Amino acid sequence: MTDETRDATSTKETGALLLAIGGLAAAFGAASCCAIPAFLASLGLGSAWLAGIAIFAAPHRIALITAAVICLVGAAIVLVRYRRTLVCAPGAACGNRAITPLVIGFLSLGAMLAVAGYLFA
Repeated sequence: MTDETRDATSTKETGALLLAIGGLAAAFGAASCCAIPAFLASLGLGSAWLAGIAIFAAPHRIALITAAVICLVGAAIVLVRYRRTLVCAPGAACGNRAITPLVIGFLSLGAMLAVAGYLFA
C-alpha cells in the first residue's frame, strides 16, 4: 500500500468519524429537552444536568435535527463509499479496523437520538 493510499484511507476514516460525532452531538442537543430526560426519569435517574443544554437547544431543535440528519447521512455515505473502494492486497493492513464499528455505533446512537428528539418535540 502506498503512502497516497494510506493518506486517502485515513482521510476517509477521519471524515466519517467526524461527521458521525457531529451528527451525534446535534442529535443529543435536539433530544436533551424532552426525550433524554423522559428516558432517564423512566430509569429513576435525575436529569437536572441537562437543563443548560436544553435551554440552549430548545429554540434551535429543528436546526439541530436537520444538522444531525445531514451529518449522519453524510457519515454513512462516506463509510459506504470507503468500504466499497477499499482494495487491499492479501495480508496488507488497510486502515484502522476499530474505526468502522465506532462510526456505526455513533450512527446508530445518533439516529436513535434524532428520531427521539423529533418525536418528543
